[in-house]
Amino acid sequence: MLQIRIGLQLASLRLPFAQAAKVARQLNVEAVEIDARGELNPVALSGTGRRQIRKLLDDLQLKVAVVSFRTRRGYNVNEELDRRVEATREAMRLAFDLGAPIVVNQIGRVPDKPEGESWRLLVEVLSDLGRDGQRIGALLAAETGSEDGATLAELLRALPTGSLAVDFNPGNLIVNGFSAAAAVRALAPYVFHVHATDAVRDLARGRGVNVPLGSGAADYHDLLSVLEEQRFHGYLTVERPAAANPLLEIEQAIDYLRGL
Repeated sequence: MLQIRIGLQLASLRLPFAQAAKVARQLNVEAVEIDARGELNPVALSGTGRRQIRKLLDDLQLKVAVVSFRTRRGYNVNEELDRRVEATREAMRLAFDLGAPIVVNQIGRVPDKPEGESWRLLVEVLSDLGRDGQRIGALLAAETGSEDGATLAELLRALPTGSLAVDFNPGNLIVNGFSAAAAVRALAPYVFHVHATDAVRDLARGRGVNVPLGSGAADYHDLLSVLEEQRFHGYLTVERPAAANPLLEIEQAIDYLRGL
């Protein structure tokens, strides 16, 4: 049976890091998501600083589920690519130091067909980052939502085995008009982490809208049953950064996940 392990994106609380971590402990989650582009920038955080963060979380009995490092551009764009790749490596080192197995980023839109410069660049850069991640001890995970699951799965098959994991974000998929159910079936063997999000399609706007967990189109019973077949053992991390009342919505999301 699938064990549901719940994490919390600290940035969703919109509090200073130490205060947010204490609230996460009060909410009785098992792990947290740390934003490496915010308060804990890996370039600015010294070895001593990393040890202090690790001790703070250990004292609160919290693990680090994932480190997020969302860049402005993907790895399919040449502009400042070397700088972006090196920054991703630094985020991987931070993740390893904090005990997190993956770094989450949106890798850039995957082309519909496995050809062209954008495809070649993605395969080349992600293969290199995959080797770096295996050496460092923390893999890069592609956050879903920019393309359908089958297209992302085709890219994963083109990479050396173990190069890239998947951060499954149902809300992102629904917002962008893709099927979360179809995507999880295509990507389940690669899913290391789930962002517990939800969304509905808004026909008037022509796109989807994020909604509180359990009130949208994401069928978590179905999604988790597919992941259970692949013996998924990662975290389901609650994410509600734009909530009007973040603490209330986070508490409701945690209750929803526990009810599963």
